[in-house]
Amino acid sequence: MIKTEVIKLDPENPERAKIKKAASVLKKGGLVAFPTETVYGLGANLANPKSMDRLVRVKQRPEDKLFSIHIAEKDKIEDFARDIPVGAYKLIDKFWPGPLTVILHSRKNNQQTVGIRMPSNKIALELINLAKAPIVAPSANISGKKPPTSAEEVLDYFNGKIDMLIDSGKTSLGVSSTVVDFTRPSFEVMREGAINKSDIEKVINTKNILIICTGNSCRSVMAEELLKKKLAKRQDVQIYSAGIGVSVGMSATFETQKLLEEEGIDVSKHKAEQLTDVMVKKADLILVMQKHHEGSVLRKYPFAKNRLYLLKEFAKIDDGDLDIPDPMGMSEEFYKRVFLIIKQAIERISQLI
Repeated sequence: MIKTEVIKLDPENPERAKIKKAASVLKKGGLVAFPTETVYGLGANLANPKSMDRLVRVKQRPEDKLFSIHIAEKDKIEDFARDIPVGAYKLIDKFWPGPLTVILHSRKNNQQTVGIRMPSNKIALELINLAKAPIVAPSANISGKKPPTSAEEVLDYFNGKIDMLIDSGKTSLGVSSTVVDFTRPSFEVMREGAINKSDIEKVINTKNILIICTGNSCRSVMAEELLKKKLAKRQDVQIYSAGIGVSVGMSATFETQKLLEEEGIDVSKHKAEQLTDVMVKKADLILVMQKHHEGSVLRKYPFAKNRLYLLKEFAKIDDGDLDIPDPMGMSEEFYKRVFLIIKQAIERISQLI
């Protein structure tokens, strides 16, 4: 028997020094129970074999049952998983941080899978971040027993058996995370928890279309808005745009606003967005205006190759030049010509989606 130290923290304004103390215990191989938004978890350092052996014994859990890794930043998922499908990135973008666990192929071991979760609880995120070690955190209960939603329930299971317990009161949700397996030919909801299965399916089955130009102030705006109008009745399509060299927050150009206004589309509130990793990773289809855009995307995101097309290429417009030129700084007549090219392409693409 050991003495389980209980640290009380305000869930909204937790003391960082106390969380840092708990993180140090975790890093050194101790077992620390802590709150998440779902239930209390029992944390251990995955890199410490003695800590992991102790976790298995304390939880009375089968040794061949893997533990989920908890992370504090979305992009850390790639430290532990490989061959991450678009569907997983869609869920991560929508529900992380939050009550979602995804099962993926392990980066460390080709024969294994790995569960990964990013909780939304402030204390949990700070603890994971400060531990500077890979943290697993199954629910803080004896295997097969009810997952705890309060510190008192954790002590009923593990008082004198774990090193530390962070007590921040009742968990906000009180229901386990939803678990989605992406290691099979098609995704499977293994456990329906705080997120409904129907909501999972809706996000995964939504077709994400990303449209890219240079500054996200004219061509990609035209294409995005025209396609949104054509597919306005489709609830299963999400369309968004970005640029590869953006002055972030820039409005759509005057000429673009004028041309779209003639189509009954108001883009006066548009703000240019820089292309991000997440935009690419969650996209089912990526459409660009010129070959140099295609090259730029492929250099940074080679995995996107089979989802990436020139706009005219995807629309099957073969007029000898697949590039759609940049009208920025050009005449209104030039803008009009570019707009009509994009409009023709979107007409065709809307019938292919």
